[in-house]
Amino acid sequence: MSALIAAGVHLHLHVRLPFHRFHGPPFDYAGLAIAAAISWIAGVGPGEPLLMAAAVIAAKHKLDLTEVLLVAWLGATVGGVIGWVIGLHAGRAVITARGPFRKARLRAVERGERIFARATVTAVILTPSWLAGVHGVGWKVYLPANALSAAIWAFVIGFGAFLIGPAVADMFEDLGSVALIIIGAVIVAGGLAEYARRRIKTG
Repeated sequence: MSALIAAGVHLHLHVRLPFHRFHGPPFDYAGLAIAAAISWIAGVGPGEPLLMAAAVIAAKHKLDLTEVLLVAWLGATVGGVIGWVIGLHAGRAVITARGPFRKARLRAVERGERIFARATVTAVILTPSWLAGVHGVGWKVYLPANALSAAIWAFVIGFGAFLIGPAVADMFEDLGSVALIIIGAVIVAGGLAEYARRRIKTG
């Protein structure tokens, strides 16, 4: 998988179009594509922070924003397809297998069936890719919805970081290391609290 993504990025970076100038280290783009793919396969991962970092670097004219957004979209789209295939062929068997919390898992699958039946495209956009596979979303619906979802993600996160990231980065530099540690701890604590809330809700 990573070899195919890296090859695609390599070819893309070395094709010069008359209306766009490609520049920046190819490894940066390849790393972003792979991170985006991993995030969209698993539902979580390094894709979003790396996209934000790449967009901030692009704002400092060391990478090209168009390339950053395109590569992030490509990696996310490919990762989404891989995640969907995994969910389609193995996801339901894993989720419904005998073991701890099986009744809760079965109830979650039933709720997911209703949600995907009522609002398939919205569910594809808002949930991890493998869930679409678990609930049997067909390729004619999934592929365009996944590409749209990846495009929204890449544009909103990437362009947003491009606009406000440099100012935030400069502010963090002014705050100093102690303040950054405190902010990081608050963010981690908030993430853990949200994870615990969701676990309690689904359990």
